Amino acid sequence: MIGKILLAGLLGVGAAGPARADPLCDGARPTLSAQLLFGLSRPDGGRVSGAAFDRFLAEWITPRFPDGLTVFAGRGQWRGPDGRIVREAARIVLIVTEPTPEAVAALREIREAYRRRFVQGAVGLVLQRSCALF
Repeated sequence: MIGKILLAGLLGVGAAGPARADPLCDGARPTLSAQLLFGLSRPDGGRVSGAAFDRFLAEWITPRFPDGLTVFAGRGQWRGPDGRIVREAARIVLIVTEPTPEAVAALREIREAYRRRFVQGAVGLVLQRSCALF
């Protein structure tokens, strides 16, 4: 339920009609900034290789967001079910796109596809309203 409320707030009035000038953006275009957080450790002790991640990027992310994105290498950590802190290498994909329901649906599809393909317990998705000039 909270996710639906947040999504409605993110998409707001702009999805219902022509884009309005946003005083916060000061001439920049209102956008949706999405961060996908991908862990590279697998439950069997293996690792998602750079080549495997690049294939996933080419097959799942780039076709859905061909206008551009940025990939960062990172180190993440999270608390496991046993209460211990787990650390792992990660990839963060930053996408700045139009704030539409279709974009959010595509991001959720990507998240679920990675979770299934690489047997991940979770894949992070952070959505923020933003302003962009390109």
